Amino acid sequence: MNVLKLSKKYLIDSQLYVSLMGTCLAIFFMLNQNIFRFPTLLLIFITYFSGYIYTKYQNNKKILFKVLIFNCICGFLSIFLIIYDQHFERLWRWGIIVFIGLLYDSFFLKYFIRKIPLFKVFYVGLTWALINGWLILPEMNWPIFFISWLFITALVLPFDIRDMKVDDVVTFPQLIGIQNTKYFAYLLVFSSLSISISYLQPIYSFALFLTSICTFILIYFSENDNKESYFSFWVETCSALPLLFLILLQYF
Repeated sequence: MNVLKLSKKYLIDSQLYVSLMGTCLAIFFMLNQNIFRFPTLLLIFITYFSGYIYTKYQNNKKILFKVLIFNCICGFLSIFLIIYDQHFERLWRWGIIVFIGLLYDSFFLKYFIRKIPLFKVFYVGLTWALINGWLILPEMNWPIFFISWLFITALVLPFDIRDMKVDDVVTFPQLIGIQNTKYFAYLLVFSSLSISISYLQPIYSFALFLTSICTFILIYFSENDNKESYFSFWVETCSALPLLFLILLQYF
């Protein structure tokens, strides 16, 4: 029990886990494009981690100053990594993605994206897709962009099912019901998989096929009364499954 509590506190609640999952998905696409570089990997992780830390703790006035200082340090480190890696065009791309992230939910904005009914799931997917299909590549890769956008949007929907009784803005489960939201998520995952089959190398598309099966199962069993760990651990883990399955297919 203590191990579970510590894992939740230092891995899940700290936003470390979701940042690692996002980084794993980016690695998967970097390997497919044969562009893996450690500075890029570190840049992606720092961007995810600082962004999620800011989103979660920005309304905590006791630690807001520390959060802002932490984000500034992460920002300078990210800029250094971009310059060190000699990808100067990536600098303005990274800035746009950070700006998009701030528009999602920021304490200094009167209106922000998170409060727009039904739009949140697509916006989160957009941010991840821009990292995978634009930030880390020489130019915009639309197939990877849409594979990421559709897949991540589908993964956000179970979280809307979890929060449907407490969300103060209209979400898909509130509007069309839990079952129809699941159908919508199935459609998004299937669309993502269809694009991957026609674009990615066979072993990569097969890894996404196996991931889709696991994702379908987790979506199917998503209910409002599930334990928090079901969403924050199991559903979140789907983002890392393509890389995990790729490793298993290549080496076992």
